[in-house]
Amino acid sequence: MGHHFWFSSLLNKLLGPAVIFVGELLGAEFQNRAEPIPSAVAHLLLVAVLLLIFFWWLRRKLSVDSPSGWQHILEVVVLGVRDLMDSIIGPHGRKYLPFHISLGTFIFLANLIGLVPELESPTANINVTAGCAIIVFLHYNWIGIREQGLLNYLKHFAGPVIFIAPLMIPVEILSHLARPFSLSVRLFANIFGEDMIIIVLTALLPFILPLPIMALAIFTSLLQAFVFVILSIVYISGAAEHHEAHAH
Repeated sequence: MGHHFWFSSLLNKLLGPAVIFVGELLGAEFQNRAEPIPSAVAHLLLVAVLLLIFFWWLRRKLSVDSPSGWQHILEVVVLGVRDLMDSIIGPHGRKYLPFHISLGTFIFLANLIGLVPELESPTANINVTAGCAIIVFLHYNWIGIREQGLLNYLKHFAGPVIFIAPLMIPVEILSHLARPFSLSVRLFANIFGEDMIIIVLTALLPFILPLPIMALAIFTSLLQAFVFVILSIVYISGAAEHHEAHAH
């Protein structure tokens, strides 16, 4: 968009020369040598560091006798996601809880951070949302292959009856490939659209006109993270159901 965010500029000043040096050693070419680290990547790293610091601090404050307010909030989130996974996958799916908590908190903060003046939501960039969607795609397929074995996992692409396999296989493949596309575009479009509306309203009447949209954006940031996580859980449920069917 041509806008220079302060954190991205700072990170490029600190690490830009090193990134160019290492990149050129590996044969990479940089079109913008002044800012070799894209703004979305810089803010993605900021979100990751903030989450690491927050959970490191929270871990030191965990207490059974006198839990803090943040601990109560975290417990509500964890128990809520756990119950959701129990209802969709079953109790055997709890081993995937850390993945979904990490995914949800990252996406939520990445959505939310763009509301801070002069910071950018990484999820307003299609490359970031596509990266998250590809991780989900690889994760649930790996679970299916690991738990069932490659051949058994691939069998469900053929459908329940062998004579319809020539029809079912391309349909199933296209259906699975559409999942990361749908996940990435949905998240990107919602966050990018919100950010554009807030930017336009801020230009028209700063500090006042954008406030209602920013308040709504806090809710939609949480909603989009929830949708992303619940779809990931549903995809894992598909692999887990086939595994359970074979187990029985």
